[in-house]
Amino acid sequence: MKLKLITAGLIIATSVGLSGCVISVGDHESAKSADYWQVQQDKNRELLSKLSMGMTSDQVITLMGTADFSEAYIKPTENQGEQSIKVMFYRTQWAQGDGKTTKDECTPIVFRDDVLVGWGNTAYKQI
Repeated sequence: MKLKLITAGLIIATSVGLSGCVISVGDHESAKSADYWQVQQDKNRELLSKLSMGMTSDQVITLMGTADFSEAYIKPTENQGEQSIKVMFYRTQWAQGDGKTTKDECTPIVFRDDVLVGWGNTAYKQI
């Protein structure tokens, strides 16, 4: 009987203790979050200047971090082969103050067969 009471007491104490754990993620509408996005997009613009043609996607991820969006597909080539196309999007400008990142606020980075072939809208339109 004592063991059941002790067990029940421990369960109740643990439940009460854990119920106070709250993680506040916040929204991107506050001034602090707006500052975060400004810092992040400024950092991304700076890192874009360090890219070089021929880098692999792993090298770009190591430099830039995780992309905000990405796309990938297989493109048929003229000689009956296939070419792997991958595009990663990094936030570089703030278009709307809604706190959500959209592709029009990002710079695309384009890879063919895992080799960096360009970045920006011109490179994206040529794939």
